[in-house]
Amino acid sequence: MKKRVVVGLSGGVDSSTAAYLLKEQGFEVIGVTLKLSDVDECNIDKQVCCSTKDILDAKKVASFLGIQHYVIDWQDIFREKVIQYFIEGYKAGLTPNPCSICNRDVKTGLLAKFAKKVLKADFLATGHYIKTDVHFGQKVLKRGKDTQKDQSYFLALVEREVIDMLIFPLGDYTKEEVRSIAEKNKIPVSQKSESFEICFTAGKTPEEYFKSLNIPLKEGKIVHISGKVLGRHKGLEAYTVGQRKGLSVSWKEPLYVIEKNPENNLLIVGEKDYLLTDKVVAKNFNFLVPIEKWENVSVQGRYKQKPVEIESFDYREDSITFYFKEKQYKFAPGQILAVYQNDILLGGGIIER
Repeated sequence: MKKRVVVGLSGGVDSSTAAYLLKEQGFEVIGVTLKLSDVDECNIDKQVCCSTKDILDAKKVASFLGIQHYVIDWQDIFREKVIQYFIEGYKAGLTPNPCSICNRDVKTGLLAKFAKKVLKADFLATGHYIKTDVHFGQKVLKRGKDTQKDQSYFLALVEREVIDMLIFPLGDYTKEEVRSIAEKNKIPVSQKSESFEICFTAGKTPEEYFKSLNIPLKEGKIVHISGKVLGRHKGLEAYTVGQRKGLSVSWKEPLYVIEKNPENNLLIVGEKDYLLTDKVVAKNFNFLVPIEKWENVSVQGRYKQKPVEIESFDYREDSITFYFKEKQYKFAPGQILAVYQNDILLGGGIIER
């Protein structure tokens, strides 16, 4: 019997090509599209994915490929697991990463469990540019062939139990090769542009998004790290650690956001050197490879950041402190810290400080 694979069919060229390749390989392919928000309009300049149009595109692709297709409304789950996480994170002075949480709790993790239990699937496939392999006696995730598109960072929080069910048909392709396959085989969305922004904000900045929800931003003081008050901020949600532009204060040297202090509603700024640190701490760590097997570790604190080599690390209870070989500029608390051994994803946690 054919192996059954559920493909997370988003309506974009990547997932559509993944479904095409799996069908060509002889799998029984089922497309599943998740309706996660009520965003109905695209802002083309921002390249935001738009749920209604994407669902229609996914239907066209499924019809073209001749595969079963289901649309599942998980808006309530998405609102609770992802949007609320995003809002609460910013209100707590963090810079949350909703895409990684969505992969853990909805698009990849929950969908894999649904595909196995309800659709009796053997595998869940997505259009991520990620490879899989066997190391340390287990299946692991690795960086994709296309270094500019590698998306393993966003799966650092996905539970270990889900990994064995995941396959990534695009891991050994570049984006250009995928686009070429789609065009050559006349897949309906072959010319569709990519989506880069956070889907549910529809291209809005966090500040604009909060205002659209009628969530008030609380103004406060902008304070130099020396203690001198320099001005007023428009709400901590509008800033992130390392930010330089948009501070609207004068100083003898360029200033950067060094820290956000939600307890006292202060935005702490200072010269660039104040951003340098010799370590980063990640909490709520998700181990994809047991820590005793780690060697030659590097970390990545945001998508497409160059990996940073680690001198040593210290694991205590629910957090790990990673010590850099050379001082680095601070990573933003709330972002995901993905940990690698060469190109193997070892796991990840949420940056605490």
